Order: sequence, then C-alpha cells, then structure tokens
Amino acid sequence: MKWKQTLVETFLPVALILATVSPTSPASTTDKYLFYLHGKILEDQGIPRPRSEKFGYYEYEKILQTFRNRGFTVRSEIRPANTEVAAFAEKVAGEVRQLLQSGVSPDCITVVGASKGGVIAILTSALLQNRDVNFVFLASCYDAALKRLQDQGLQVAGNILSIYDAADDTGCGSCRDFFNYAQGKRLGRSQEIVLQMGLGHGILYRPFPEWVEPAIAWANDRGITRVQNLPMKND
Repeated sequence: MKWKQTLVETFLPVALILATVSPTSPASTTDKYLFYLHGKILEDQGIPRPRSEKFGYYEYEKILQTFRNRGFTVRSEIRPANTEVAAFAEKVAGEVRQLLQSGVSPDCITVVGASKGGVIAILTSALLQNRDVNFVFLASCYDAALKRLQDQGLQVAGNILSIYDAADDTGCGSCRDFFNYAQGKRLGRSQEIVLQMGLGHGILYRPFPEWVEPAIAWANDRGITRVQNLPMKND
C-alpha cells in the first residue's frame, strides 16, 4: 500500500523532531486518560465520518463516545492530511509527559492507535520509554516499521496489547516481533489478540466489542480471556 511507504519515510530521526505541545486543561490525578489515534482515512477525507467503499463509514465519534461512556477522559483530534508520523508521535508523547508531570499515574494513561494512528502509537511508545503506560496497537504492526525502529536504535516500551483480524490483507498483522525485540528492556505486559471476525482492516471502523472490550480491560489492568491469545516466542 502506498501509505505504508509514506509512513516509513516519515519516521524522522528523533533528534531532529521539533514539535509544539498544545496547552491542555489542568489534569485530574484521579481520571483515567485515553488517547485515541484514528486511521488515515480521516486525514484523507477531513471529516469525522469518512466512508470507505470497502469498509463503510468510519464511526470516529461513536468510538470516542464509547470510551467516554466507560469512564475515560478521552483525548483525540482529527489530524490534517499527510500528517508526519514522527512529529505527531512527539506531540502525543509530549502530552503524556505533561500528564505524568502533573501527577497522573502512568498506569492511568492509555494510548489506543488504529492503523496509521497505531504506527504513531508505536513511535510514541518508543519515545516515552515508560514501562507503565498502556498502549493498544490496533491493526498497526508491519515489518518496515519495526526495521525503521531498529535502524534508529529504538524499541517499543510500556504495557502493549496488539489486536488485529486474521483476514487483514493490508500487511498489518502480528506485533510479536516488536515484542521480542523489546524483551529485557522497558516492555511491561504484552499480549496479542487475533480476531476471527472476517472484517480484515474494517475492524477499526466501528467500536466493535471484540476489540473495544479487550482495550478497556487492558487500560484497567484486567485479564483478557474472551478472545484468542497468541503465545509469545521464547527465542
């Protein structure tokens, strides 16, 4: 896919990134914060309910409201077209650091990223290097992104849940190689779920309980038992 090549090219050297973090309202140290990073189609169409010929409408607002209804303080925004992954990851990492500096516990912060948003979440994880912040990578992992991290001497960190559908034909699939590469460093809990919904990349277009419920359980540090879990490699 063309957008994958674009994403790989935008993983700029971290030392060259200069990003301004927008001011936010004072953080409550008792809230649970969830950053939601949407898929690329919202950038392309520039509206909160874009439509794919293959997958239908991307229900961005419904996804946000689903998390709000479950008690999360949700932070999200529609990115402009052709947003650079590295710059936006630095922006998100800066906002997470602000919460941490305000006294919010890292285990009360979760970053959920879908597709291109998941690639941003991957780099955010690598930039933060905080073992206790939670991440959910939804249909996000592919080989070129891992190689780019390795070339820069970076690896994912935090508590990471990977979710994708077995029918996904975009090249986005297992994050196990990301996990294995980060073993023994700042990787906390890690788990991977392979859904059998037959929707492929379309799972991220709606707040399906098959991925929302595990994501919420992960953010709340609860066990995940309802869906298939692939074991990690030991080598």
